[in-house]
Amino acid sequence: MLTPEEENFVRYWADQRLRKKQFLRKVSIGLPMAVLIVVALIVNFLSGWYKRADMELRSNSSVIIVVLIASIAIVLFITIFSAHHKWDQNELYYQELLSKSKKDTSSDT
Repeated sequence: MLTPEEENFVRYWADQRLRKKQFLRKVSIGLPMAVLIVVALIVNFLSGWYKRADMELRSNSSVIIVVLIASIAIVLFITIFSAHHKWDQNELYYQELLSKSKKDTSSDT
C-alpha cells in the first residue's frame, strides 16, 4: 500500500514526466550550485595564495581566457548533468512506486 506522500508523488510525476522538458526548469536545478563552484574557483585563483599560479596568470594573459571558457564549460556541465540526474531519480522512484502499487494490487486479488 502506498503512503499519501507516495500517491501524491505518483500523480505529480505522471503529469510532469509527459511534459516537454523546459529549458528554464532544467537550468534552475543546477545553475546555483554551478555558479557557486565557479565563483569559489575564480576567487581561489585570483586570491594570489599560490604564488606560482599568480605568476603564470600575470605573465600570460591568455590564461584568463582559458579560465573563463573553462568556467562556462563547468557551469554548463553541472547544470545539464544535475538536471538529467534529478529527472532520472524522479523517474526511478516513480517506476518503483508503480511496481509496488501493481504488486499490492495483484496480491489483493
